[in-house]
Amino acid sequence: MAMVLRRRSSSLILLGLFVILSTGGRESFPSRVGAAAAMAPRSVTATAENDTSSATAQRFESDVVVGAVDDPEFIASKVNMQISNGTARRSLDDLSTCVTGNPIDDCWRCDPKWHLRRKRLADCGIGFGRSAIGGRNGRFYHVTDPSDDDPVNPLPGTLRYAVIQDEPLWIVFKRDMVIALKQELIMNGFKTIDGRGANVHIANGACITIQFVTNVIIHGLHIHDCKPTGNAMVRSSPSHYGWRTMADGDAISIFGSSHIWVDHNSLSNCADGLVDAVMGSTAITISNNYFTHHNEVMLLGHSDSYKRDKAMQVTIAFNHFGEGLVQRMPRCRHGYFHVVNNDYTHWEMYAIGGSANPTINSQGNRYLAPTDPFAKEVTKRVATSSDTWKSWNWRSEGDLLLNGAYFTPSGAGASASYSRASSLGAKTSSMVASITAGAGALQCRKGSLC
Repeated sequence: MAMVLRRRSSSLILLGLFVILSTGGRESFPSRVGAAAAMAPRSVTATAENDTSSATAQRFESDVVVGAVDDPEFIASKVNMQISNGTARRSLDDLSTCVTGNPIDDCWRCDPKWHLRRKRLADCGIGFGRSAIGGRNGRFYHVTDPSDDDPVNPLPGTLRYAVIQDEPLWIVFKRDMVIALKQELIMNGFKTIDGRGANVHIANGACITIQFVTNVIIHGLHIHDCKPTGNAMVRSSPSHYGWRTMADGDAISIFGSSHIWVDHNSLSNCADGLVDAVMGSTAITISNNYFTHHNEVMLLGHSDSYKRDKAMQVTIAFNHFGEGLVQRMPRCRHGYFHVVNNDYTHWEMYAIGGSANPTINSQGNRYLAPTDPFAKEVTKRVATSSDTWKSWNWRSEGDLLLNGAYFTPSGAGASASYSRASSLGAKTSSMVASITAGAGALQCRKGSLC
């Protein structure tokens, strides 16, 4: 028998007994919980043969969040330096070349033999998720089968079979495919899903869950029309499967994980969030993505009372927030968020929101307000009085505010640490169009520039 544990807020409460579901040694951890439902957590199942539930609880409830840096302003300043160097290079080069001033893209997209050097991508990250190596140190795995008939016993050649393996893998696709997942795709650590060279859609079913793992890169996918799934058995490793309660229907759910990089994906129209990160997740970069047709785009933080999210650190760079978006681009709770050189061309309510004293460093973005005269403000302090939020550090530097858009700053002003992060400054927002022109999943063909 194995014990079933349920977390409520920051405590673990013993509930009862559960039938042993596997012969291995990994827990079936709770998935990301519903933001709108104030994050009622999911159950944790552990096997009797190798019951690590106590160790897991201790790690999960520790005040130390692995992957967080002591000085986030230093990382922000490094991003600014990389952008500055990249745009300076572009100004010196012939504009007909592939150089855009986007330091991530300029690191690999100018190579016509990118398909022979795929793993070079892992060296191109910036910001808080810059150290995510994914499956760089592993072998290539070719997905040949788009089916997902059995989430407990996935067939070799399927995406689910690849992502649950214990070894590092760089996962690529043999051909174009649409993958309709029956249940959450629960990823193991040290994996890269690389959609370059194929037109890959994860759609019309469950989507991606990154839970209590580290070093994951998601690149080059179309992820859309994700549905709530659950109340089913799902395998999370070669040696373990467990019961999953209902998931929310996020495109990408990041739960208690670190060193995560989400780059060059096209995301839209899911049941809950497009990218949500909660429960102590940190060391994340969300870059070069194209977000469209969605209400609550990005939630970063579990709940206002969940203090471990104070160590959440996320870089949001070079994304295009496009048509049909409403709010949460992102919506932050605790932590530090560097929002740099993004193109905000559509929102209906607000672009950037927060509720529990997050630090928001907005640099060199282009904000185009909607025509609605009551929705011109970029920022929103959620359910908080001005007496409370006036001390929050929200700063706008070099942002281009169009069609009446305005950013309401707050905080103590340009402290020494903030001044260091701003010393180079993100590149002028006038370059945002070229820097974000390739946002979303790219149409890469072998032997050609991507």
